[in-house]
Amino acid sequence: MRVRLVAAGTRLPDWMNAGYAEYARRLPPETPLELREIEVQRGRGGVERAIRDEGEKMLALVSPAHYVVALDVTGRTLDTPALAKWWQKRLQDGRDLAFLIGGPDGLAPDCLARADERLSLSALTLPHGLARVVLAEALYRAISLTKGHPYHRA
Repeated sequence: MRVRLVAAGTRLPDWMNAGYAEYARRLPPETPLELREIEVQRGRGGVERAIRDEGEKMLALVSPAHYVVALDVTGRTLDTPALAKWWQKRLQDGRDLAFLIGGPDGLAPDCLARADERLSLSALTLPHGLARVVLAEALYRAISLTKGHPYHRA
């Protein structure tokens, strides 16, 4: 199964890029995490247009076969054991995954409509770059739990 992360933003602080890269590198080779960045354009055309344009770019990177997960503050929250079970179900399903992380104004309505599921990483609003790090670490921790690796501590 391939796992794609489609995320808004291309100019992030080095520590965010390093944090994401560290956890993405730790994922098993049979489920690599591929980052596809969408350039965030603000200014001309207003916020609604920027959100719509970001959404179009994101959906262009998602195939009809993907199981799409919108990361949204209003989505369902999972603790680590529940995320591990969720991950196992996704593996059994066999479909490639696509996670969507919106820009500063959130995901486009078309992205939310396309999503098979909405998950929340936190009740807090996270900067979109930090959400990448949190997602990669959470996936690594959940996968570690399913494999009995000592990284996870309840």
